[in-house]
Amino acid sequence: MSKVNILPADTYMVINKTILKDIDRKILTMLYQPIIGSTPINLYFTLWSDLDQTEIMSIEFTHHHLMSKMQLKLDDIIMARNKLEAIGLLKVYFKKESINNYVYQLYSPLSVAEFLNDPILNVLLFSYVGSNEYNRIINYYKLPHINLNDFTDITISFSDVFNINIEEQENLKKEAIRKRNINNITVNNNIDFDLILASIPKDIINKKIFDVKTKDLINKLSFLYQIDTLQMLGIIRSTINEKGGIDKVKLRTACRNYYQFENDDKLPNLIYRTQPEDLRKKDKDDSKRSKIIATFETLSPYDFLRAKYNGGNPTSRDTKLIENLMLEQELPAGVINVLIDYVLKVNANKLNKNYIETIAGQWKRLNIKTVEAAMKQAEKEHNKYKNKTNYSNSKTKPKKEEKLPEWFGKEIKEEKLSIDEESKIKDMLKEFS
Repeated sequence: MSKVNILPADTYMVINKTILKDIDRKILTMLYQPIIGSTPINLYFTLWSDLDQTEIMSIEFTHHHLMSKMQLKLDDIIMARNKLEAIGLLKVYFKKESINNYVYQLYSPLSVAEFLNDPILNVLLFSYVGSNEYNRIINYYKLPHINLNDFTDITISFSDVFNINIEEQENLKKEAIRKRNINNITVNNNIDFDLILASIPKDIINKKIFDVKTKDLINKLSFLYQIDTLQMLGIIRSTINEKGGIDKVKLRTACRNYYQFENDDKLPNLIYRTQPEDLRKKDKDDSKRSKIIATFETLSPYDFLRAKYNGGNPTSRDTKLIENLMLEQELPAGVINVLIDYVLKVNANKLNKNYIETIAGQWKRLNIKTVEAAMKQAEKEHNKYKNKTNYSNSKTKPKKEEKLPEWFGKEIKEEKLSIDEESKIKDMLKEFS
C-alpha cells in the first residue's frame, strides 16, 4: 500500500485480537524495547489503555488524542507505529473518507520461549543489549532445576475424576471465542527457491520440505545474516539429512557460523542502526543545517560510510572501527556520522583510528547523544584548536586553506538548501533507505 498522509483529525479505533496479560508488559519492556525503542512500546501501552473495560474494543478517537496523550508529534507516532507493525505487535487497516478512518489491531508479544527461539529476534536482542544484559535476561526467565529422582509422580488423571455425558453435547454451541493471538514478523522474499531446487539433485532433497514455515525461516536467516541465494544454496546442501529434509537447527547454526566467519567471529553488528527516535531533533525547519542534521539521523553509520565511498562498500577496517565506537564508546549512530564526517574532512579523507577514538572518548565523557550536540562540540573543539594554531604560527607563514565540513559556521543555520543540494540529500536518503 502506498504511504497515506495522516492528519490529527483522522480517527482510529483499537481492536484487541488477543488476550493481553500483565506478564506481557514485562516481556515488552525486557525483550522488545531494546530492539524497537521506548516510544513504540509506550504507543502499544497507550493503545492498550484505549480499550474499554472488557479490553475488546475502544471507542473512536482522533489522532490528536494520541498526540496529546503521548506528548509527541504525529510523525513520531507514525514512526513508532511502523515499528510495532514490523515486529508483529500491530496490524493497521485504513478506510478513505472525508475524515480517514484507521483500525489498529493489537497482537500479543511472543512468549519468552518463542522470542528466544526466533532466528531474528534472539540475535537482534543479543546485538542490542550485549552479552552481560542478554545473560541476565536468560537467567531471569530460566527454569530452576529441581531434582525429582527420589520422588514418585502420583498425579491422578482427568478420567479418574470427571465423567462426560455424551447426550448433552447436542446442546453445546460453538462460538468464536477470544484466544491469544500473535502476528509473526515477516521479511521480504530474498531467496530464489526455484533456483535452489533446480541446483540440488532430486534424489538428495525432497522438494516438499520447502513449505511456508521453512521458506519463512530461510528468508529470515537470509535477511539477518545477509546471505544471498547462492550462498544459502551451499549452506542448505550442508544441512540436508538422510531423509532429504533440512535440519533446521543445523541450518541456523550454519548460517550463524557463515556470518561469523565472514565477519571476524562477530554476530550481526550494530553499524546498521540509525539514530534512536528519542534522540532526534524535534523542531525541524527548512534550513540547510536542519536538513544536514536529518541526514545524519536518518542514515546508519554503514550507509553513511557507503555514501562517503560513493556507493561502494566500506573497508572491513573502517567498519570494524565504527562498530567498536558503538560497542565500546556506546555513541549513538547519528553522533558517529557527525564524527565520521568531521574526521574525514579535516584529516584528508582518512579515518585515523587513534584520532577518531580520542574524539569519541571525549564525546562519551561529555555524554553527547544528539547530532546537534555533536556538531556544536566539533565546532567548539576545532575553534579552540584553530586559535592555538594561529597563536603559535609565525606571521610570515602562508595561511593554508582550511577544509571543514559544510555544516560549520553560524550562517548555515538560516541558509536554505539550493535545489542541487536538496536533490543530493534526497538521492542519498533514497539510495540507502
